[in-house]
This record gives sequence, C-alpha cells and structure tokens, in this order.
Amino acid sequence: MLTSIGIFCGSSAGINPVYLQAANSIGAFFAKNSITIVYGGGKVGLMGAIADAAIQNDGQVIGVMPQSLVDKEIAHTGLTKLYVVKDMHERKNMMAGLSHAFLTLPGGAGTLEEIFEQWTWAQLGLHQKPCAFLNVNDYFSPLLAMINRMAEEGFLKAEYVDMLIVEERPDLILERFNRYQAPKHKWQ
Repeated sequence: MLTSIGIFCGSSAGINPVYLQAANSIGAFFAKNSITIVYGGGKVGLMGAIADAAIQNDGQVIGVMPQSLVDKEIAHTGLTKLYVVKDMHERKNMMAGLSHAFLTLPGGAGTLEEIFEQWTWAQLGLHQKPCAFLNVNDYFSPLLAMINRMAEEGFLKAEYVDMLIVEERPDLILERFNRYQAPKHKWQ
C-alpha cells in the first residue's frame, strides 16, 4: 500500500504563481489522504510550500538534507522528521528508501536529475516504484517530447516511456500510483 511519496521540485517558486498553487495543492492533498511526503527538507520555493501545506493539513513530512545545506539555514524547522545526511548521494539514497513512489513538480536541473535517477533505477530493476510528473502549465511537455524522441531514435524502449506517469491533477497521480505495475527491468 502506498503510504509515502518522494517529491522532487524546485527550491525556487518560479515566476508563474500557478506553480506555487500546485505545490500548495499537492501538499494539502497528500496530507488529507494520509500519505507521508518525503522531500529535500527545504523551507524555500516549491519545496517549502509543499511542506507548509501538508503541515497545515496535519500531514506527515519527512525531510532529507545534506549538512552543507542545513548550514546555509534553508532547512525547514517544522517537519515531522528531518534527517541530516553527509551529501547529496546519501540524501537521494535515503529518500529512495523512504518512498513508495516518486512525483516531480516543476524545478531546475537538480529536480530533473533526481527523478531521472529514480526512473533509471526503475528501468534497471533496482526498485519497482512508479515515477510521475505533475505537468503543471505544460511545464514538462518539451521534456516529454524529448523522452519520446529517445524512443523513436532507438535509445529507449517504449515500455520505459510508458512507465512514466504524467498527469495534471494530484488525484489522478494517486490513482495511477495505486494501479502501477512495473515493466520487466532492462536486462531481464
């Protein structure tokens, strides 16, 4: 049963208020559905908005942050639990272990790196957890077009494109998470 979701998103709120609205909506939605949020532990940007919205709705929020970022004073101090780790590699590994699924909201290079690592691990069979994009304001549409191009050019199997969940609403993401069946891993 899905009880925790790892969320990757921006440490910035972006320039369009629709992204902040989506972050608030996601945090509140998962809290109301008794799903623990596992995220990078920040109090800034979309990260902070998700945590705040979940906390305001009596949700459980677990942060995982490297000591170097805690030292910069961007850690959220109101979380259910904040794990302080050595570095980004340890952070991603711990987040993966604590999460039953992964959801990506708009963000920058770090956000993409985090979800792509989990998607790659799923392809390799290192886990069988779903990976999703909340496609707010068509933010991820150009990236999804590139992913489809990878398959068209023979660099990615179509079943690995299909394993990515893309929706515009949190309820649809959750519904698809609950129905998810992992494909065979790459070298099986």
